[in-house]
Amino acid sequence: MPSLPPDDKAASGRRSAAAPASPYLSTHHLFRIRTICAALPETTERPSHGAPTFFVGKRVYVMFADHHHDDPRVAVWLPVPPGAQAALIEAEPAVYFRPPYVGVRGWVGINLDAIGDDELREHVEVAWGLVAPRRLTGGG
Repeated sequence: MPSLPPDDKAASGRRSAAAPASPYLSTHHLFRIRTICAALPETTERPSHGAPTFFVGKRVYVMFADHHHDDPRVAVWLPVPPGAQAALIEAEPAVYFRPPYVGVRGWVGINLDAIGDDELREHVEVAWGLVAPRRLTGGG
């Protein structure tokens, strides 16, 4: 996989949510999420509904959304622990949102222009842990 130059995030690790859409940013964000997901055990990537989607076993834990149905964001959608969706959206609505289709099941959307790699990695690892088989999480 080709390496991409580092993101030019502000010192806080975040960039403006109003960054213009570009093919470079979409590619860069997909590279970010692929790198994070590839580090987790038994992760596979395959298209689902026309978008790169990450699985552990047969269960989805991250969906990449590149301007889904004209949404202005490049984002990921992922499951969060019960009650976390509303708290995240309320605390940082420029970063988190309720995605279509899976939002009703408590998933959250994350605007990739507005989140740094470390925080994104934490969310992806939690999502992986929510859906991974017990034999991988140490739960049984």
